[in-house]
Amino acid sequence: MTMNAKKRVGIYLAQSVIGDKYKDFIPPDLPPNPPVDMELLYPFLERAMQSIAQLNSVVNIIPNTSLFVYMYVRKEALLSSQIEGTQSSFSDLMLFEHKQKPNVALEDVEEVSNYVKAINYGMDRIEKGFPLSLRLLREVHAVLLKGTRGAHKYPGEFRRTQNWIGGTRPGNALFVPPPPDHLNELLGNFELFLHDEHNKLPILIVAGLAHAQFETIHPFLDGNGRLGRLLITLLLCQNGILQAPILYLSLYLKQNRKTYYDLLQQVRTHGSWEAWLEFFLEGVSVAARQAVLTAQNINKLFEKDMAKIQTLGRAKFSCLEIFEYAKKLPQVSVALLAKELTMSTPTARSAVNILESLGIVKEISHKKRDKVYVYKKYLDLLEEGSEPL
Repeated sequence: MTMNAKKRVGIYLAQSVIGDKYKDFIPPDLPPNPPVDMELLYPFLERAMQSIAQLNSVVNIIPNTSLFVYMYVRKEALLSSQIEGTQSSFSDLMLFEHKQKPNVALEDVEEVSNYVKAINYGMDRIEKGFPLSLRLLREVHAVLLKGTRGAHKYPGEFRRTQNWIGGTRPGNALFVPPPPDHLNELLGNFELFLHDEHNKLPILIVAGLAHAQFETIHPFLDGNGRLGRLLITLLLCQNGILQAPILYLSLYLKQNRKTYYDLLQQVRTHGSWEAWLEFFLEGVSVAARQAVLTAQNINKLFEKDMAKIQTLGRAKFSCLEIFEYAKKLPQVSVALLAKELTMSTPTARSAVNILESLGIVKEISHKKRDKVYVYKKYLDLLEEGSEPL
C-alpha cells in the first residue's frame, strides 16, 4: 500500500470489555484523500446517468405513474428488508396493507410496511424543502423501527453503545464500527460532506461515497442497512437526478451480496474507493434498466387486459372496477370485492368469473367456497427477484 493510499484508510482502536478483546474501526473523513479517479470512473458514471435519464423519460410517459411509484416503493421495501432476513413476500405485504391476514409472521410484514412508511415520510419532508440531514435521518429511522422487533433499539436515536456486524460479540465479529464517543465527529463530517457547496463531485459519486461511509459508521443499533440504502434514493431525488423515488439498488445488492460486503470492507482496509464506486455505478445502471423494463411490461399488460375488458357488454363496468382494484391489491376474493367496492356478491362473483375466463385473474385456492383470485401476470412482474432468501 502506497503512502497516498494510506491516507484513505482509517485506524483501528484496540478495545477490551470484560476480557473480550477487539478492534473497532474509525474511517477517515469524506471526501477521500487522494481524490477518487474520475477519469477511471467516467465510463461507469456516463452509463449510469444515461440509464437514469431513460428511466425518468419512461416515468413521464406511462399513464399510470402514481400506481407504478406506489408499487415500486413496496418492491424496494420488500427487497431491502429481505437483505436483513425477513421472509415476507409481495402478496403478504399487499394483504397486510389491505387489512387481510398475511401468510408469514406478522413481524416480518410489519417491518416491510414500516419501510414503505419511512420512504414516503422521507420523500414528503424533502419535497417540502427540508434538507437531507442527520435530523431527517433520525426522523426516518424512527418511522422505520416504530412498533417492530427493533422498537427497543432506540428508534430515531444514534447509538450510545458499541455495535458490531456478524458474530455473537465484538471479539468474533466480522466488522466492528466506530465506538459511540467518536460518532458526533464522524457524523458531523458526514453531514458537512452532503452539503459541501465546494464539492464538485457528481451527485451519483456523492451517493456512492455517502452510502459506504454511512454503513461503516453504522450510527444506529438497528436498521442501518435499510436506511443506508434509502439514503441513496433520497439524495438522488433531493438533487433532481431522479424525478420520482423509483430507483433502488436492493435487488442488485441482494443478487450480489458477497461482492457488496467484500467491496465495502476493501474500502475500509485498502481505501479501494474506485472498485466500490465502479460496482455502485454499475448497480445504478442495472437498477434503472430493470425499472424501465418493469414499467414498460406492466403498462403493456394493463393495455392488453383493458382491451379484453372493453369488448364486453354491460358486464365491463363491474369488471373494470375490479380490474382497477386488482392493480392495488392483486390478490382478492369475492367477499372482499363486494365489501370494498360496495358491489353485490352476485355481481362481484359474476365479474370475477368473467375476468377469469379472459385469463386476467386466476383462482389459486382450489376451494369450493371463499375462493382466492390473483392477477397473476401482474403479480409475477412485481415479484420478479423478490423471492425470500
